[in-house]
Amino acid sequence: MNDITFYQCFEADILAGRKTITIRDKSESHFKAGDILRVGRFEDNQYFCTIEVLSVSPITLDELTEQHAKQENMTLVELKEVIRDIYPRQKVFYILSFRTTS
Repeated sequence: MNDITFYQCFEADILAGRKTITIRDKSESHFKAGDILRVGRFEDNQYFCTIEVLSVSPITLDELTEQHAKQENMTLVELKEVIRDIYPRQKVFYILSFRTTS
């Protein structure tokens, strides 16, 4: 059983260390620094790595910066578009900073 999932298109970036944060809604804000999570693909829940949560902090769409976009391995415009597509009615999000452990 996986603890968190990512769209398959992000798998290579996570494994290569190019994606080091994820932005989630309140339903996934319960994670905390030090948590070790099994990671699966959203499409088929297939396990592909383990991550350690480094921090969790709230943020709004307007507070996102180029640094956040870099940590997501995309531009700021792309990042905001992806977040709006996934969470169209959300105002507050949670940044989970992580590193792969396997």
